[in-house]
Amino acid sequence: MEAIHLGDPGKAGLRPVDSVRAVAGKGLEGDRHFHPGGAQPGQALTLVAAEMVEAVGLRPGETRRQVTVRGVDVNGLIGKRFRIGNVECLGVELCEPCRHLEEMTRPGIIKALAHRAGINADILVGGLISLGDRVEEL
Repeated sequence: MEAIHLGDPGKAGLRPVDSVRAVAGKGLEGDRHFHPGGAQPGQALTLVAAEMVEAVGLRPGETRRQVTVRGVDVNGLIGKRFRIGNVECLGVELCEPCRHLEEMTRPGIIKALAHRAGINADILVGGLISLGDRVEEL
């Protein structure tokens, strides 16, 4: 894993962190999308491939995805269980780019990232996610 970014409640930008606690069924502690009462399916975690981020000229975090990985077929994780370090997840669906992302970056980014902007996932078994953790399909 190359980067972890969290959004602060009430703020527009994301901040990089070296590690974060992933809570099963709720999300990443300290992120604006953490759901203390329980996340809807596919709303606990977002992942994107560093190669896709670079291909469209953005930096990690600018895609508004929480976890940036390299050398992983992120789309291939949909419908599958996978592990980030010791945290077990389930890939739920594509996380398509939106108008808000385009407003935060540049015109045309929706088309450039269509079907390549990462995935939404559930956290099944919580734990600590840290920079350098490997992503492995189970």
